[in-house]
Amino acid sequence: MENTDLKNFEESMLDGLSELTVKKGPINPELYHKYEVKRGLRDLDGRGVLVGLTEIGEVHSYIIDEGEMVPVPGRLIYRGYDITDLARGFMEDNRFGFEETAYLLLFGRLPNRQELIDFHNLLDIYQKLPDNFARDMILNVPSKDIMNGMARSVLGFYCYDSNPDDTSIRNVLKQCIRLIAAFPALAVYCYQAYTHYHGNKSLVIHSPQPELSLAENILYMLRPNHKYTELEARLLDLALVLHAEHGGGNNSSFVTHVVTSTGTDTYSAVAAALGSLRGPKHGGANHKVIQMFQDIKEKISDWQDEDELSAYLDKILLKDAFDRSGLIYGIGHAVYSVSDPRAVVLKHYASKLAAEKGLDNEFNLYAKVEELAPKVIAKHTKIYKGVSANVDFYSGFVYQMLNLPLEMFTPIFALSRIAGWSAHRIEEIVNGGKIIRPAYKSVVPRQKYVPLNKR
Repeated sequence: MENTDLKNFEESMLDGLSELTVKKGPINPELYHKYEVKRGLRDLDGRGVLVGLTEIGEVHSYIIDEGEMVPVPGRLIYRGYDITDLARGFMEDNRFGFEETAYLLLFGRLPNRQELIDFHNLLDIYQKLPDNFARDMILNVPSKDIMNGMARSVLGFYCYDSNPDDTSIRNVLKQCIRLIAAFPALAVYCYQAYTHYHGNKSLVIHSPQPELSLAENILYMLRPNHKYTELEARLLDLALVLHAEHGGGNNSSFVTHVVTSTGTDTYSAVAAALGSLRGPKHGGANHKVIQMFQDIKEKISDWQDEDELSAYLDKILLKDAFDRSGLIYGIGHAVYSVSDPRAVVLKHYASKLAAEKGLDNEFNLYAKVEELAPKVIAKHTKIYKGVSANVDFYSGFVYQMLNLPLEMFTPIFALSRIAGWSAHRIEEIVNGGKIIRPAYKSVVPRQKYVPLNKR
């Protein structure tokens, strides 16, 4: 066949096979109830399916009162410490907290001053990428997606590791700390390669500086002039602290446990977690919040007019506006109902950065949508629990105020969550994890084989 004929044949075959796949794919929704299948590892009442135990992170969003689940303001606990207390401590002490948080997640306790200095020094050793790594793994094969580039780069670390398959705690810990330290450079370099090869921008590569925190190094490497304010760096550091961990039940941490349970190497486990986080239903939601608000600002004449705002949120929910998905992005969470503690903390400090940058009106718009959206959702949707702003609602706004490119939003989530993934991988190994085998019930009807010449 000629090239044109081959192309037409290919397209026709794919169209037909796609239709066949869709036709044969759906399962009767009643069967999920019949066999008590908890879709997405969660009941309609919001209670999760216990698939393991962890001491690393805990999410608290309800209490049981006389057998009834009663929603309460959300709390996020890292190794027994309330994230609100940790964040307040870092910010009031006027110091960076992500490195200390990583230490806490990995080792189960807060470091003393000397231990923190030593841990900083170890991160400094590991933050420089191997010789020729940036050229061979990133610049020579630039990806159109930063998360994809990071996942491939993580797998590339396997080739530069003299002992990649050793799953002893000492070796896995070394690999994990190395990745925690290297992730800022991986993310920024993948972005620089993307903008140069796919956006015709100048290629500027800056090496991380050992005297800077991980948050400062992100801004230092990303900005051509290296300049940033102290509040900018501290707010980015705060965002890293708030995203570092969210219990073992979130999708990417669960993936880390599952993949680690097979005995595979660290790089394969982390690459799998990156693939999970890349999805718009897990880590890729904050950029959708930014796009939604850009649409709102273009369509709404008076940002403080509650009637006009509510009417437009109605349209979004009814799939008549924005991306026609019917979602008000940044509102609602699988676990939290009354409040997401990360959003509460981030909102408080986001208001300070907005004031510094003269963006009070924009911040007030976010606050107004946060207030109105749950009321609009309650009018149209029967929900088993309340809804509130989640961390994505304000994190995207913070990143926008920091002039971070949209393509970097989810990678920044990843270079924070690598601390939690590392802790979960080590926890799985320490506890001699058995291979996690999810149970499935086959509901396919029995059929009799028909010979090919009679079909």
